[in-house]
Amino acid sequence: MSFLNPINKSLCLEQVCASNYEKIFRLIPELCTVKGNAVGLAANNTTLHLQIIEQTAYTLTIELSHCFSNKPDELLEPAVRIRIYLDAQLAEVLSDHARPNVTHVFKDFGLCREIMNYKWRLNFFLQKWLDHCLTKDYQFTT
Repeated sequence: MSFLNPINKSLCLEQVCASNYEKIFRLIPELCTVKGNAVGLAANNTTLHLQIIEQTAYTLTIELSHCFSNKPDELLEPAVRIRIYLDAQLAEVLSDHARPNVTHVFKDFGLCREIMNYKWRLNFFLQKWLDHCLTKDYQFTT
């Protein structure tokens, strides 16, 4: 995939996070009622696994992943950890199976451009992956 590098990355990142919020709730309409774990099934496709990591009044932290094995704990990818801001209606990727949380990568918060680029790549990936999942018509059950 070619590297997309918007000029106003801050604005575009906010728009991607808003889009990801909407797509997550289209993919998992009952997300706020899920307790613990849920499984998404679609005909002739790998299973999607949802795990609720943390839930507060205004945020929800989840992990969403495909399962590529008969043993659900064996091979979960991309293992995207997402913080959902319910009040602001934004969804931001915190990490995935290949990339750690931005706070573990960048200890110097003066590296604003690098941090923005890192967050952009994570969230742009989520947007494309959610598009893929939505075309497969996954249905979630708890």
